[in-house]
Amino acid sequence: MEKIDMDDALDYHAMGRPGKIEVIPTKPHSSQRDLSLAYSPGVAEPCLRIAERKEDVYKYTAKGNLVAVISNGTAVLGLGDIGPEAGKPVMEGKGLLFKIFADIDVFDIEMDADNPEIFIQAVKAIAPTFGGINLEDIKAPECFEIERRLKEELHIPIMHDDQHGTAIISSAALINAIELAGKKIEEVQIVVNGAGASAISCTKLYCALGAKKENIMMFDSKGLLTKNRKDLSAEKLLFVSERKVNNLGDALKGADVFVGLSKGNVVSKEMLKGMADKPIVFALANPAPEISYPDAREARPDVIMATGRSDYPNQVNNVLGFPFIFRGALDVRATCINEAMKMAAVLSLAELAKEPVPESVNLAYGSRNLNFGPDYIIPKPIDPRLITTLPPAIAKAAIESGVAQRNIDDWEAYSQSLASRLGLDNDLLKSLTSKARQNPKRVVFAEADHYKMLKAAQEVKNEGIAKPILLGDAGKIRKLIEEYNMNLADAPIIDPRSAEEEDRRNKFGDELYLKRKRKGYTLFEARKAMRERNYFGAMMVENDMADAMISGITRKYSEPITAALETIGTMPDVKRVAGMYILLSKQGPFFFADTTMNIDPTVDELVEITALTAQSIRQFNIVPRIALLSYTNFGSVRGELPAKVSKAAAILHERFPGMIVDGDIQANFALNNDLLKEQFPFSELVDKKVNTLIFPNLVSGNIAYKVMQELGGLEAIGPILLGMKKPVHILQLGSSVREIVNMVTIAVVDSQSRGK
Repeated sequence: MEKIDMDDALDYHAMGRPGKIEVIPTKPHSSQRDLSLAYSPGVAEPCLRIAERKEDVYKYTAKGNLVAVISNGTAVLGLGDIGPEAGKPVMEGKGLLFKIFADIDVFDIEMDADNPEIFIQAVKAIAPTFGGINLEDIKAPECFEIERRLKEELHIPIMHDDQHGTAIISSAALINAIELAGKKIEEVQIVVNGAGASAISCTKLYCALGAKKENIMMFDSKGLLTKNRKDLSAEKLLFVSERKVNNLGDALKGADVFVGLSKGNVVSKEMLKGMADKPIVFALANPAPEISYPDAREARPDVIMATGRSDYPNQVNNVLGFPFIFRGALDVRATCINEAMKMAAVLSLAELAKEPVPESVNLAYGSRNLNFGPDYIIPKPIDPRLITTLPPAIAKAAIESGVAQRNIDDWEAYSQSLASRLGLDNDLLKSLTSKARQNPKRVVFAEADHYKMLKAAQEVKNEGIAKPILLGDAGKIRKLIEEYNMNLADAPIIDPRSAEEEDRRNKFGDELYLKRKRKGYTLFEARKAMRERNYFGAMMVENDMADAMISGITRKYSEPITAALETIGTMPDVKRVAGMYILLSKQGPFFFADTTMNIDPTVDELVEITALTAQSIRQFNIVPRIALLSYTNFGSVRGELPAKVSKAAAILHERFPGMIVDGDIQANFALNNDLLKEQFPFSELVDKKVNTLIFPNLVSGNIAYKVMQELGGLEAIGPILLGMKKPVHILQLGSSVREIVNMVTIAVVDSQSRGK
């Protein structure tokens, strides 16, 4: 599990606009007329329509896509009863997940209401605002009564995710685990450790799948639930057992399934050894499971195991459920989330795990072929198919069970609308980060005596993305580490100017001299150059003492580039390196090149830039669809620049027959398929959804990406240096910590790909 630094967590929530969510207008609002339509007097018209027909609230307001995340802060994560204000960051985070996974808008509402009746009445009073309500972090047993009453008295989708989220995800995993173990659910012996809201709900759903109550033993903090105990709530009484066991260890003897929803390290290896063949162990306590994955595998190599952690196979993560369940429920205006809808989610998730895994998911998890088996019994949270698989299943169940107020006639169109409504802006970065974590590489931070570089080094180390090597003034680096309490104690610190590095410095200098002695270098100059960290760091990469280098935050772009070219050089047959930016948009990533290196490329250089860009994009498991840009469309105006672009396109068509590329073309035609199809139906780019823009010169490329970054509000990753023999990436002057982390992630994935 990645280590989260306390200061990083606080900075994340406080930086810029405090918190994690904001309200953004969805209608034009720049003119007086717009404002008159938005508010008085224009707003009166939809108000009157809704007054006449209440259902029109879904037509004229955001209600149909708005969910309330409501809590009283009495059972927040693993923090307990910390109150509504302290629980607010969690509720905002839940809102963020709703948005990024299912494009559902959220208002988080924290209520000072410990009394269930007061809580219920308050929720009922505000319910007309919302299309659905997600109850969150409310302690048991009050949560059971609150949810039951609200479901009875309101007619919108309501779900207490702490109860049902884990139940749905773990039930899907249980179906598949039992199948792999060759057993039957009605026969398996199940031990549940924990008897809170989540454990009760999970066990109820297991019974709905076919598990027998007489085969279930449930423990709370005081021991086995039995009918002789006088301290049991009505919910716990549902799962009393008549078995005669002394403790959890006795209960596990011969058991087929263990489900832990309690606390860490309460199950030993010896307990697992007593379980039946092919035991199923769901150790779901976080951050420490009831038994660790390595211990469980050591004790029982035949175990089929799931945890709540992302660093082991089969993570039971509620984000696999609630965004998509509410998406489907909202889209058919369901009056509730009923058992049929929850079961549809279970079966849909279970079936999805048996389908071939998309390459993007394999890439993210560093696998060539994730497939259904003991280490893959539930889908991964970043699986792009979740949005097009689960909501339709939920919607169909709502319609078939009679709780939908809106029908869906064209399911294929609905699936397409789900895919298009969910922005792809973060998917690439998530995928690359996951891939980097599978095999973190040694990355030289050539300016490590700068605070931002050190902070980024700490983040990539904590997140398991890279193994930082710190170059610079050792005293200054150690002082910064101590001053800011950074977790970098085991990161190597190298001062290229120090006496300790003289031998290595001279060795590197001698190598540089051999490379450059006929290009103006003397031996003295070559050795002197190694006192400069960019030369020293690049030579470490060249000598396989590191896998990649990051530099440039304090220097002009040309300085670290020159050092890298003189020490490492370009790939074979590459004459000119190029620079590429990735811009993350709602429509997916866009790739811009060349944005940093070649002032006025020739035809041949433009061809090489395009080929290098395409090669780099394929490394991210994305098919490049390339437009060669100009101020003309296919020879509409004569000129030196469009002629150059047109000739480059012709050469690319001839040299790379399978490449999706065309030009010369204006940017608006390249990015607007309807416009392109209407005017130039012959273009290779029609219906291809261009994602790569090649600019005819440095001026246009550099200006374009900076305008898009600032005015378009797009996140930029880059510049990514293309054509180098080994991974070296140069930062923008003054890059933020986040931008440095993104570039390190790219460098690690670059190194991994070259290793293959």
